[in-house]
Amino acid sequence: MNYSMISYILGWIFNFEAAFMILPGITAIIYREKNGLAFLITMLICLTIGIPLTRIKRKSKVFHAKEGAVTVALSWLVLSIAGALPFIISGSIPHPIDAIFETVSGFTTTGASVLNDVEALSHCMLIWRSFTHWIGGMGVLVFILCLLPLTGGYHMNLMKAESPGPSVSKLVPKVQSTAKILYTIYIILTIVEIIFLLIGKMPLFDTLCLSFGTAGTGGFGIKNDSIASYSTYNQVVITVFMILFGINFNAYYLLLTKKVMQAAKNEEVRYYLGIIGLAIVAIAINTREMFTSFGRAFQQAAFQVGSIITTTGYATTDFNVWPVFSKTILVILMFVGACAGSTGGGIKVSRLLILCKSARKELQLYLHPNAVKKIKMDDKAIPHEVVRATNMFLFVYIMIFVTSLLIISLDNLDMVSNFTAIAATLNNIGPGLGAVGPTGNFNTYSYISKGVMIFDMLAGRLEVFPLLLLFKRDTWRKFLKLTNKKLLKLTRSKEC
Repeated sequence: MNYSMISYILGWIFNFEAAFMILPGITAIIYREKNGLAFLITMLICLTIGIPLTRIKRKSKVFHAKEGAVTVALSWLVLSIAGALPFIISGSIPHPIDAIFETVSGFTTTGASVLNDVEALSHCMLIWRSFTHWIGGMGVLVFILCLLPLTGGYHMNLMKAESPGPSVSKLVPKVQSTAKILYTIYIILTIVEIIFLLIGKMPLFDTLCLSFGTAGTGGFGIKNDSIASYSTYNQVVITVFMILFGINFNAYYLLLTKKVMQAAKNEEVRYYLGIIGLAIVAIAINTREMFTSFGRAFQQAAFQVGSIITTTGYATTDFNVWPVFSKTILVILMFVGACAGSTGGGIKVSRLLILCKSARKELQLYLHPNAVKKIKMDDKAIPHEVVRATNMFLFVYIMIFVTSLLIISLDNLDMVSNFTAIAATLNNIGPGLGAVGPTGNFNTYSYISKGVMIFDMLAGRLEVFPLLLLFKRDTWRKFLKLTNKKLLKLTRSKEC
């Protein structure tokens, strides 16, 4: 394990987090808010730790898959803990567990909140909450790959460990160029959404916060009613962009390089849009009597379907009161999720396609035992390693889900609230049903349950395995040996 490279990258995580806090700092100056001092203190803490770590000499720049996974997991832990400091220092969220829950929810683009009154927060705290969505949406390690002069072919391991999906490929030969292309698309889409919302006469502050939340498919609102009080035009704009940010960014790259036919043949995107279309029609028909017209029912159904399948989590209505059929569809969409290579969470459409194709292959083998059949997607054979990884992901995912559900059930809340709370956090969605519905929050749970859901949010964003590696003894064996040697040397030197 290359600990020098891991510490080097963690140092840059601290430095970049300090830089990220410039935006809420400027916001505090504009609105003359004293809470801005909390960001200044946090910036100094981050730089005090980060600068020395980046000065450490690296014995080797070799960076294998295990280092990539461990670095990504540690980076997200560091990012979340440091990001929670402004909430704690300012007293906006005084309890450390609550502050970390809120920050992890932000960076993992979950949007689950422990706050009873969001509007009580200062402007600088509100924009920091929303900005964490934007930072975490594409991934902070992907951002670092854009800017740092990391050399060698090993750094694809960082992107693989952080990017969502069963497999990750480079758009162009260089990893740094791939990262730049992804962030360019991300920034352009965010700016376009900001322009459309400003055309709808939304205030600039609101536009920035909601665009950050939409781009990262996060869902932190700045009002207690989420998006309900905004105009229908702005709700439609947000609906469209939630769905756009849930599409695999590789498809956008193909469109930019004029490979329209190749983009149109993308199987995952076609199924993703098909599922959205069917869900909207089904819910609109089922809820038509609850709204003034079918058009209004369609618009509200479109918003909630787009919000849930992309794991954004914004709400325009209390879908807790919808018919059971509609609520069931929304719960199913929580697990489906968006496309691989997007900013959305969930199991991902591509994984479900692989599992369905695998099941069909097994059925065909029962009928024709000697047949040789390969699983294909987009007319390309899927490697056995990807199929195996998909199966193992689903198994571990179910185990985490069941274990988490059992632990939080000790709080004695109802089954619907508990089930959807885990579904909402593990799939990085935000709202669930019952006590954690669009008009509720997660503050009713104990600190132990909140700790479980913090783990679930990180596991869901990092696709389970990178986070689990931190709990494996082999990961730290060499580190423990080095630590023990240093302790022995210190002990001997004192004895002498």
